[in-house]
Amino acid sequence: MKVLKFGGSSVAQPDRIRGIVNILKGYYASGDHFTVVFSAFGGVTDSLIEMSALAARGDDRYGQLFQEFADRHQSAINDLLTDDRLRDETAGQMRRSHEVLKNLLYGIFLVREASPRTMDYVLSFGERSSSYIITQCMQQAGIPAEYLDARRILKTDKTFGNAKVAFDKSYDKIREHYREHPQVQVVTGFIASAKGGLTTTLGRGGSDYTASLLAAGLDASAIEIWTDVSGVLTADPRRVKKAFTIPRMTYAEAMEMSHFGAKVIYPPTLMPALQKRIPLYIKNTFEPDFPGTKVSEESDKNGVAVRGISSINDVALCTVSGTGMFGVPGIAGRIFGSLAVAGINVILITQGSSEHAISFAVQPTAADRAKEAVEDAFAFEIERGVVNRVKVEKDLSVVAIIGENMRYQPGISGRLFRALGKNGINAVAIAQGSSELNVSVVISREDETKALNALHEAFFLSDYKTLHLFIIGVGLIGGTLLKQIEQQNAYLRERRGMEVKVVGLANTKKMLFDAEGIDLASWKKRLVASELTTDLPVFVGRMRSLNLSNSIFVDNTADDKIASFYESILDDSISISTPNKIATSSGYLQYQRLKNIADKRGVQFRYETNVGAGLPVISTLRDLIDSGDRINKIEGVLSGSLSYIFNNFDGSRPFAEIVREAKDKGFTEPDPRIDLSGKDVARKILILGRETGIPLDPEHVSVEGFLPEGAMEAKSVDGFFSVLEENGDYFAELQQRAAADGKALRMIATLEGEEATVGVQAVGNDNPFYTLSGSDNMIVFTSDRYRVRPLVVRGPGAGAEVTAAGVFAEIIQIGSSLS
Repeated sequence: MKVLKFGGSSVAQPDRIRGIVNILKGYYASGDHFTVVFSAFGGVTDSLIEMSALAARGDDRYGQLFQEFADRHQSAINDLLTDDRLRDETAGQMRRSHEVLKNLLYGIFLVREASPRTMDYVLSFGERSSSYIITQCMQQAGIPAEYLDARRILKTDKTFGNAKVAFDKSYDKIREHYREHPQVQVVTGFIASAKGGLTTTLGRGGSDYTASLLAAGLDASAIEIWTDVSGVLTADPRRVKKAFTIPRMTYAEAMEMSHFGAKVIYPPTLMPALQKRIPLYIKNTFEPDFPGTKVSEESDKNGVAVRGISSINDVALCTVSGTGMFGVPGIAGRIFGSLAVAGINVILITQGSSEHAISFAVQPTAADRAKEAVEDAFAFEIERGVVNRVKVEKDLSVVAIIGENMRYQPGISGRLFRALGKNGINAVAIAQGSSELNVSVVISREDETKALNALHEAFFLSDYKTLHLFIIGVGLIGGTLLKQIEQQNAYLRERRGMEVKVVGLANTKKMLFDAEGIDLASWKKRLVASELTTDLPVFVGRMRSLNLSNSIFVDNTADDKIASFYESILDDSISISTPNKIATSSGYLQYQRLKNIADKRGVQFRYETNVGAGLPVISTLRDLIDSGDRINKIEGVLSGSLSYIFNNFDGSRPFAEIVREAKDKGFTEPDPRIDLSGKDVARKILILGRETGIPLDPEHVSVEGFLPEGAMEAKSVDGFFSVLEENGDYFAELQQRAAADGKALRMIATLEGEEATVGVQAVGNDNPFYTLSGSDNMIVFTSDRYRVRPLVVRGPGAGAEVTAAGVFAEIIQIGSSLS
């Protein structure tokens, strides 16, 4: 004998009921002996509660809800039953039953009260109606089905709303009834009866409980719980999109998962099955061929350590502390005894070895009562000052990793806390039982979803991680970066176990968010169509509120306003990658503060592209210093735009023409004065100086200008070019003077000791900068190890492709550091 149970979502619509009947026809055709339990149609129980509440308030709108209830069941009859006799018989039975409900509701309306006893009776009409209709539908399909009102066989006490089952009496009645009724019994879930025939209900998950009780009474071979998900999942799929089905688990693991919020199985359901060692299967009504999850006593010690990750969404943490607790026996007994007397359920308990404090989690609605109960119990000690008043913290959640095999594998807790720490999630309290069946962590409620995803990735997708990018600036560099990510994502997934999701985008006008990831083939259209106007505080706030694991902020601008948000972004445990030099080249104290916050929060602050675009300049310098080398001198052509200009300034064309060409090719800023002033180069040598450990500020860098008078003061870019054209002879003379000595002009930045300078120099063919071409950058490191032959880094120093590639490389490096 098998016991099958179908939940409310499975029977919510006639089409779904037809699908169930087809499943049951397969069981019947194969010769399986089975009985089946049904819940009320999806949403009906809530409707019955609402109409009762309205009636109890004297609100006659309950009548409208009742009529919708009656019409829905009649509509199902008309849709499902094509046999005239069965349809008329069923409709007549429903009319009589619903007339009783109508009168009952009118009685509630008159007396303005819906007692727990009355409510149990009202709620019974949901399961009684659905089960009777489906019984008739099964008969029409050729299955010899018989309707069974569970009140005839399940006996309870009179604890209305959550009645306690009289097991022996119920099991006797179950066996007696099934001996006398060989037909396929269709049983109402959720309901039972007390002495005198009073209707009772079995509480949350009551229909599952009905199925388990039937199975225990009949010594069934299996229980099948048919629902709308494909078994027990590794985590809540609404929170963790990559959650997947757990093929099998033990009763203890299932019990823990249900306690910590998993809605597929409820603890009372498991108890009768556990006592009789009856395996329980969780299956999907909409994917009947999927094997689902098997719950049994079988344990595989060589299996995975963590079976699932679950959470309790909203808890309050109460802490009792004080010097008067140390070494005093009976403290815990007094605390939890007072809570028991107050009828307060404790979700989690944790105590440090110092015995100075005991913390326990309760439902937030019970927190104030818990505080009062414990303080009453310790009134004498509190008055003497040896025990403190109870501290209550709210807006918390409990996240738990669950699995019987955790006890056999060391390092599980370490992985848990490492995953939380990498994502900036603070543990308020920790609890782990000696059985090591679960490790529970109390965290801020706002971090719950982030924690679930981080832990799921750590334990189930350890070779696969998702990076969530928030990108500001989608012009040349940002647009190219998005294209590179789109082209490379498949490779990263396959070869690096890494998926890059862009979840936030912004330009100067619009911003766009999608926690599931923005399609990079259509991001431009979506951004243009977005109704969100760009607002930096709102963008940063939204990034914070989404609170996604492995978040990275990418700033592809040169905007000082955006850089002003770096501190708060890093402080929210979000890594940063940026070619924006503002933050790293402004005040030294602020630069150092950003580095310190990143270190404190365990996140990355990356800015390789601040110097040399995609060239490994900063990383090379760090490697030298970290390995013990001492830097004596740094020289560099650090601007791709200036490199292009001076490499092409050979006297064959006017200087102004070359500058305009560089601007048209996108090598310079829209206003070339930013490049030609030397300020951008000064920022770069400043950054390199800071990386060597020298506390340089902008005023410490000496910049020797070479532009003629009036160039920097021009009112517009066109005016600036006019000044350049008017001073053609001046630039030609500079070039000719250098050429006469066999030299070429280069804008070179130098750091020697603690002195940093920037200026145009004429270099001969014995100088490494002489051979530069195109827009190449070159950085020369002279150090103790590289004294005779300096270390040279050379390559393209400008252009969207190489700069975007440098940012992309940093994103991947940040992702790798999160493992």
